[in-house]
Amino acid sequence: MAKKESKEDLDVLRHSAAHILAHAVQELYPEARNTIGPAVEDGFYYDFDNLQITPEDFPKIEKKMKEIVRKKYPFEKKEVTLAEAKKIFKNNPFKIEIADEFEKLGGKLTVYKSGDFVDLCKGPHVKSTGDVKAFKLTKIAGAYWRGDPKNKQLTRVYGVAFPSKEELKEYITRMQEAAKRDHRKIGRDLDLFSFHDCAPGMPFWHPKGTIIWNELIKYWREEHFNAGYGEIRTPVILSKCLWEQSGHWKHFKENMYFTKIDEVECAVKPMNCPGGIQVYMNRVRSYKEFPIRMAELGLVHRHELSGVLSGLFRVRSFTQDDAHIYCADDEQLKQEIKGVIVLADRIYKKFGFDYHVELSTMPEKAMGTKAQWDRAEKALGDAMKELKKDFTVNPGDGAFYGPKLDFHLKDALGRTWQCGTLQLDFQMPVQFDLKFMGADGTEKHKPALLHRTIYGSIERFIGVLLEHTAGKLALWCSPVQVRILTVADRFNDYADKAAEQMKKENIRVEVDDRSESISRKVREAQLQQINYILVVGEKELKDKTVTVRTRDNKIHGAKKVESFVKELVKEIQERK
Repeated sequence: MAKKESKEDLDVLRHSAAHILAHAVQELYPEARNTIGPAVEDGFYYDFDNLQITPEDFPKIEKKMKEIVRKKYPFEKKEVTLAEAKKIFKNNPFKIEIADEFEKLGGKLTVYKSGDFVDLCKGPHVKSTGDVKAFKLTKIAGAYWRGDPKNKQLTRVYGVAFPSKEELKEYITRMQEAAKRDHRKIGRDLDLFSFHDCAPGMPFWHPKGTIIWNELIKYWREEHFNAGYGEIRTPVILSKCLWEQSGHWKHFKENMYFTKIDEVECAVKPMNCPGGIQVYMNRVRSYKEFPIRMAELGLVHRHELSGVLSGLFRVRSFTQDDAHIYCADDEQLKQEIKGVIVLADRIYKKFGFDYHVELSTMPEKAMGTKAQWDRAEKALGDAMKELKKDFTVNPGDGAFYGPKLDFHLKDALGRTWQCGTLQLDFQMPVQFDLKFMGADGTEKHKPALLHRTIYGSIERFIGVLLEHTAGKLALWCSPVQVRILTVADRFNDYADKAAEQMKKENIRVEVDDRSESISRKVREAQLQQINYILVVGEKELKDKTVTVRTRDNKIHGAKKVESFVKELVKEIQERK
């Protein structure tokens, strides 16, 4: 393959690797049944029925895969009839189900043969198994057939594949570094948050983690106040009729939680917009008020399958930094779209994130007309172009009520995370019959609605931030900003007085006066990612100073307490 493979080439390579995995499993575990095995980002997976293995079995499977690669079996494609497919896969109901469905849709059934292995597949594949030179199995997970929890649970085996061994080695090195930065490990080590069986997929925030949360919210509120947003709060539980009116009951019901209040069917909100719209509808609105910007830190709940829950990255309970902007005309709409993009850019840069933007367009199941969607997609694209910002198009991945701009943050390891989003919605104003009084004195005018988040899920954003920084947060949002270490007990009073000076300036400081060696105290403070580590002993007491070092072991030397406190306050205020 060429050195610079396209995404399509990589997908073909990885899908071929999935077939080699299935071939190896069939030889090693004849009772296992193959189901499906697509390519995914960086790699592939294959789902198996009746397969009980653990990661300890990976070396044996990889050895068999390498044997299949060395034999360079050609991938041979053949068209088959439904009857032939059913004969080939007579002991595999999963393949027969796929074949039946494909036949009903009028498609041509094809199989691919490599050696003695035959799989139902539309392809394409590389020329032979010998073209798949660099791969590794990575993990096992449970997966329901067709993603439906009512169906049988299968064993999903994940792997990665690359065109060269060098690229595979680079990937493994990145993953090893990622494991060190795993936010779940950092959360445990720094005592930030935890998860418990009494509330699966719902994080419990500890005091230090709550400090990070509060600092991010404080910054968010300052930025939004300066950008002209008013903050609102709406209930977590709302009646069924509201969700029917918004369309969520039809399009999102399987992800929602339900309850009854006074015999009325209700749902725990998965999104904030229907509640926020009630605030807009509370009184008659005038064109003079527009644009109306309402922000909400809304707690939402969405049912995720237990198999996909992943620390703070995939949870069932989270807080969105939502906002809804009501616009009176197209010119106002364009300016507000640009305003959101500029605000998101400023906030992401504060945390040191680069990012790219995708424009997601009309999905297969969507509300509204094609003309409305074209108008909305053009408005989002034009705003990006006028700001001279690049974006790519993600066809068919818009929300059911409108297209969106998705902001994908790039972390220190080059991974990307979708966090912020900006959605343009002409449907909710129709569904809720939103109006405003125009300059002509009539109330027949209908606003356009922008939905947007910047952090996205605050839980997820904190997880991304912890992995991006490896837990080394900026001073302004660190749970413990300073720790003072005493050389001996006789310096405890001096350390306490220095700490009091800092606390008066709202600096988060601790004193470590344990009877341990200074080297051990320093090492522990560094492991806990304390930004500044101060040592006080005889010389510091005499000179009214502290000896300053950082968690990265950079020594700044002795500084007067008063001047050092001023430096800290300045660094915190500027959120460097």
